[in-house]
Amino acid sequence: MLKIALLGTGLLGEAIGCRLLHQGVNLHVWNRRSEKCSTLVAAGAQPIQLLAGAAKSCDAVITVLRDGPVTAEVVAGLGDLGGACCLPMGTMGISESRQLESQVQAQNGRYLEAPVLGSKPEALEGRLLVMAGGDGALFEAQLPLLRMLSQDPKLMGATGCGAASKLALNQLIASLTHGYSLALRLVQASGLDIERFMEVLRPSALYAPTVDKKLVRMLAHDYANPNFSTALLRKDLALFLREADLIGLEASGLQGLMTLLERAQGSPLDGDDYSALHELTAPQPDLNAPKATL
Repeated sequence: MLKIALLGTGLLGEAIGCRLLHQGVNLHVWNRRSEKCSTLVAAGAQPIQLLAGAAKSCDAVITVLRDGPVTAEVVAGLGDLGGACCLPMGTMGISESRQLESQVQAQNGRYLEAPVLGSKPEALEGRLLVMAGGDGALFEAQLPLLRMLSQDPKLMGATGCGAASKLALNQLIASLTHGYSLALRLVQASGLDIERFMEVLRPSALYAPTVDKKLVRMLAHDYANPNFSTALLRKDLALFLREADLIGLEASGLQGLMTLLERAQGSPLDGDDYSALHELTAPQPDLNAPKATL
């Protein structure tokens, strides 16, 4: 039986934990707010009381934490990793992931970045898309664990390639949602029936399945029960822009979208599903009234 330490039991982390328990893993869990572990503990996981030394008897340590710096801080708290493999599944920068690899190795551990695309439903069903980066032999060794969470885990390349893949995909999420919101508002303002527009969009090369999922939320102005929040989308877009700047990309076209998302900071939209971006494209956005009509 695999013994896994799971650090970070937020929305995605908890779902990953539930999936691992369902697969028969001996799961040990930690969160900065210990009460966030209660669901998994009730389902059979063991709580980690102290980080120091918690990884020594584990086969792997999975982290699902907010960003690179937080992940590095929490992993440092483990001390000697005792040869365990550290698998960060959250979003972080390319350079941050490479720095974390050096840190993990200095802590007597092995490192395989494994960011995932998907949220709670995919995690619970073992349908996450895993984009690993690191040593090929280590990837092969971790496949039994990764296949509990993903039907077809991918090795993208060396360390940093997985992080790059995740950042690129999250940028596409932001850009697609923004573009669709603008299209929807223009269509509505013209008087064109939304479903008639969708009949043209769906069979076209421009269609993405997420469009229909978010259309329901946008038309109802209902962004409750998020799988991925506006705040996290903003955080990841900022990280993409930072990495783009480091390699000299001309990404100024995204800066307007970043400015738009910054308007939600501190508002009710921040904790809502990221499709709440639709409220920001209104002619006169009301950030305190997410259910406002067009």
